[in-house]
Amino acid sequence: MEINTHVIDLPERIYIGNGIISKVPEYFDQICLKEPYLIVTGKHVRKIIVDKITKEFKDYDIIEVEDANLDEANKVEELAKKLKSNVIIGIGGGKSIDVAKFTAFNLNRKFVSIPTAPSHDGITSPFAAIKGLGKPVSMKSKEPVAIIADIDILSSAPKRLINSGIGDTLGKIVAVRDWKLAAKLRGEYYGDYTASLALLSARHAMNTTRIINRDLTYGVRLLVEALISSGVAMAMAGSTRPASGSEHLFAHAVEMLYPEGPLHGELVGVGTIIMAYIHGINWREIKKALKRIGAPTNAKQLGVPDEIIIKALTIAHTIRPERYTILGDRGLTRASAEKVAKETGVIP
Repeated sequence: MEINTHVIDLPERIYIGNGIISKVPEYFDQICLKEPYLIVTGKHVRKIIVDKITKEFKDYDIIEVEDANLDEANKVEELAKKLKSNVIIGIGGGKSIDVAKFTAFNLNRKFVSIPTAPSHDGITSPFAAIKGLGKPVSMKSKEPVAIIADIDILSSAPKRLINSGIGDTLGKIVAVRDWKLAAKLRGEYYGDYTASLALLSARHAMNTTRIINRDLTYGVRLLVEALISSGVAMAMAGSTRPASGSEHLFAHAVEMLYPEGPLHGELVGVGTIIMAYIHGINWREIKKALKRIGAPTNAKQLGVPDEIIIKALTIAHTIRPERYTILGDRGLTRASAEKVAKETGVIP
């Protein structure tokens, strides 16, 4: 079989540990990152973390972003050009990191990921969710040259954000099944090793739900490693296929119909329950795992009207028509969507 050239860009160094945030300048020296630096962060994170990192920096600037949208990304890009920044550093949650990696990709600069909440696998992946591009899906972005994950900081994130990361990672159970289905029915490329890595992430997330209530620090470390390996799986596949399937299409559909609603990972968790049911996977185990940590498992807990759930299920297949999943080309009828949502207890 002829194999086309496939380039895999992976992080040069991943640092994980307790209280390591103060060692950032030392880590930068180890991997020869040169100033000037541009730090992309949020207002809250800047006050509590960024100042600790920049004490030994000489040539740098900081820009705060409020959302992961095209306008904010353009502002960051203009400042990076003006400063001639060699490295763009994302410090914070998903928004700051997504804008930083998207800008780094556009300018071909090095990107460093310093997450403050384990809310999704974007801390590692070379893809970013940027609003304003006309698509509710992730765009190709820069892979991190380094990831610095301080478990003390990540463990202090709001529990809801931690649970969101668990929900996002459990979704790989469905994503890999959808990917394999597309390979069988559409002849799409399928990577066994990459799929196995994504499923390993999901298993770690499942184990996290059994551990985190009694040992937060260890549970968060396990989750962070799962998020990182999920991001690596996407980098190896060259797409989001190992980590994003019909469960993500459902989440994106709800986000489109009901903006400013639940967290992305919360929607993915509920989407995983529904799509696992359709696949014939043990959806009850997934629902039980989410209940263990107090994550939403139904529309009421999500704060989303039942009608939005049903509508999202009927249009999910149109979000990325080129991505074949268990939803097929025609998606679910309204009657089927209502039946599935009721059978899984997502709506009463």
